[in-house]
Amino acid sequence: MRNHWTEIEKYLGDQKIAQELIGELRDFHMRYEVEEQVKERVEKPDILFYGKKILEMSIAALLQGDNLLLSGAKATGKNVLCETLAWIFGRPEYDISFHVNTDSADLIGTDTFINNEVRLRKGPIYQCAEFGGFGILDEINMAKNDAVSVLHATLDHRRRIDIPGYNRILLHPATRFIGTMNYGYAGTRDLNEALVSRFMVIDMPEMDEDSVLFVLRQHFPDGEKSALKAFAGLFLDLQIKAYHGEISTKSLDLRGLVSAVKATRSGLSPIDAIQMGIINKSFDVFEKEIVEDVVSTRIPSSWTGKDIWG
Repeated sequence: MRNHWTEIEKYLGDQKIAQELIGELRDFHMRYEVEEQVKERVEKPDILFYGKKILEMSIAALLQGDNLLLSGAKATGKNVLCETLAWIFGRPEYDISFHVNTDSADLIGTDTFINNEVRLRKGPIYQCAEFGGFGILDEINMAKNDAVSVLHATLDHRRRIDIPGYNRILLHPATRFIGTMNYGYAGTRDLNEALVSRFMVIDMPEMDEDSVLFVLRQHFPDGEKSALKAFAGLFLDLQIKAYHGEISTKSLDLRGLVSAVKATRSGLSPIDAIQMGIINKSFDVFEKEIVEDVVSTRIPSSWTGKDIWG
């Protein structure tokens, strides 16, 4: 735990998080040990979140026992924040991806037949409650309201799960839930008031140059600073275009940008890598032309891997 906490404390210090919050986090770690069978679920994410204000708001709410709902447009770092919070709190992470066919059995569990007897096959919400995990409720507004209504008693002050035919399950005191939701995606719907009232809500801001560069530097510490700055500028240019409705958010893909830069390590030209990671995400011909124009202002076609890796 000591080495683990030292790394977390350094990250929090670099983000200039208030010392009072860091102290409370340390106490949280000391108070709640992680059980051996779920320790593999506690791991440092590949990308850490950048942003003092959002981090402090999130940490403060979770320390007080609240659940979080992260709302915002695509590529604002919602999932990165979820993974970062589970890591800095030192809790096992359970990812639950919602979809239109999600039902209570997917969340809580369902009966199964083992050794000639009926037993409950525990779902991710049940396991999260049992081991004090952080449950990531991804795209929570994709599910039908009647499916997530089974979580009401789990998410509010009662902190319990009632399963017909089984004992009532009380949540481990370290258990927290973090929901994410995007605007305007096909299949999404408004969350009902009863569910939203069980969360503290954070509206995720769009990424700025510092936050995009923070992500790129984590992945590519050996990359040329000028090249990484150009890739960050490309992402921000696309973000502005998407904000003003000139293009869709299909090409506004930070994962695609990171994958494109990775591909140049194998000798692929930067422009061809960007073609796969960014440009070809648009299937509308007119939109693709706009994205290509934006790319051409930031990434010269003459670039080679040496321009990125020296």
